[in-house]
Amino acid sequence: MQLEHSVAIITGGASGLGFATAQAYIAKGARVALFDLNEEAGKAAAAELGANAHFCRVNVADESSVQAGIDEVLAAWGAVHIAVNCAGIGSAMRTVGKNGPHSLDVFNKVIAVNLVGTFNVTRLAAVAMAKNAGNDDNERGVIINTASVAAFDGQIGQVAYSASKGAVVGMTLPLARDLASIGVRVNTIAPGIFNTPLLNAAPDAVKLPLIEMTQFPKRLGHPAEYGMLAVQLVENAFMNGETIRIDGAIRMAPR
Repeated sequence: MQLEHSVAIITGGASGLGFATAQAYIAKGARVALFDLNEEAGKAAAAELGANAHFCRVNVADESSVQAGIDEVLAAWGAVHIAVNCAGIGSAMRTVGKNGPHSLDVFNKVIAVNLVGTFNVTRLAAVAMAKNAGNDDNERGVIINTASVAAFDGQIGQVAYSASKGAVVGMTLPLARDLASIGVRVNTIAPGIFNTPLLNAAPDAVKLPLIEMTQFPKRLGHPAEYGMLAVQLVENAFMNGETIRIDGAIRMAPR
């Protein structure tokens, strides 16, 4: 699928990996809808990106909120060709800690945003994509989900986050198989440690050991590098049903 003249939905698009993907897509001639809960940041991001960007305040875990956002995009631009799910939250809590068991509310919230939210946007966006005219391959849409290296190398205290991201990896192939009949491809990106606002808020005591575990290059990932891969996953029509790590060969230690 060509990005030029395509319409993309990007969740978590107001910052970090989502915003970098929006920049990369717009540079290729796409129009981009930023789905985010942070209204101030979302409007500022859309203004920075220019006329081909539009902000929608969307809660990815809420069915009516996501559908309203998609309806808004369809009313404005007539189609949805691409959906990139970058919205997510983290947590740090042991299964049994000094104050007792892991909070079930925290676990449920992480699952609701990272897993249920990803599936919610995927299923509703795919309905809109099915209405598109197919190209020479009968391709009608592309979905890119975001997991994490924590899906494979989860650290102490990451049980909720790792569970949510492992499930995103686990549903990649079934989604690709389910949606093949309507010409929609599905892939997942599993980022390592990237220089995003979420990580920037962490102290050096957290960041520096993670950089040390990264083999090469010895640094945090640049969000633009995620955006480059998200471009390739749209444009390379034979990429389907795959999870790709982009992580500088990091393998995270238990802590």
